[in-house]
Amino acid sequence: MKIAVTYDNGEIFQHFGKTEFFKVYQVEDNQVVSSEVIGSNGTGHGALAGLLAGQNVDVLICGGIGGGAQAALAEAGVELCAGAQGDADRAVEAYLKGELISTGANCDHHHEEGHSCGDHGEGHSCGGGCGDSCGGGCGSQAALTGRNVGKICRTHYRGTFNDGTQFDSSYDRGEPLEFVCGAGQMIRGFDAAVADMEVGQVMDVHLMPEEAYGMPDPAAVFTVEIAQLPGSEKLETGQQAYLSNQYGQPFPVKVTAKDDTTITFDANHEMAGKELNFRIELVEVKERN
Repeated sequence: MKIAVTYDNGEIFQHFGKTEFFKVYQVEDNQVVSSEVIGSNGTGHGALAGLLAGQNVDVLICGGIGGGAQAALAEAGVELCAGAQGDADRAVEAYLKGELISTGANCDHHHEEGHSCGDHGEGHSCGGGCGDSCGGGCGSQAALTGRNVGKICRTHYRGTFNDGTQFDSSYDRGEPLEFVCGAGQMIRGFDAAVADMEVGQVMDVHLMPEEAYGMPDPAAVFTVEIAQLPGSEKLETGQQAYLSNQYGQPFPVKVTAKDDTTITFDANHEMAGKELNFRIELVEVKERN
């Protein structure tokens, strides 16, 4: 099974017809076993639907999408889960767990009934502004420079916290990570480290939160009445879920507290505020087609 996500800055890109990248996940036994980022290689709904069909994609997770694109995907035999928002990897995990909310058509048996955030929807996005995975800076940061910027890079990496605890490793998955350097597909500090590396080089980098997933936004922590949020009575402290904003778009949250009448959610990225360490090995660099 293959799942594709409209992709930008590690997040779900919100305009299907204008997406430049898809992240494609290979799934076996309901678990992601590999993933790669591919270029859209064309514009227009028909071209994008054909691209996904050519990649043997079974399911598309995206943000906004029009009726024409929905029809093109249906004709191509691609199941659609529209209206998704936030971290792409998390959305796929939620889909596989049957927790992903969809406001689009063709999204049936995989998904539970959605939760609504009611009046709290507008003010509680996923960390403020431009998406957590860009490190909070986005447009205000200078463009990256280096020999690898604009090229497809394949890297192995191991990520650890300051206490040495590992949080991620491509070595454990047995497959390098592939991305376009400088295109915003990676957190800023990782992108900057790879920008001028040589193939075969191994580099250790220490990233402050501003270079990684930014600082936590206090406004992204909010409490609501359980009675006003259907389905929230089943959630437990520490559980991850998706809520819907006032436009019906899902965003990921974590339950941080709950009592008999209220429940508190945190919509910040789980890595927000953390210093991260990476050992990066540049495996391959190739030109984009």
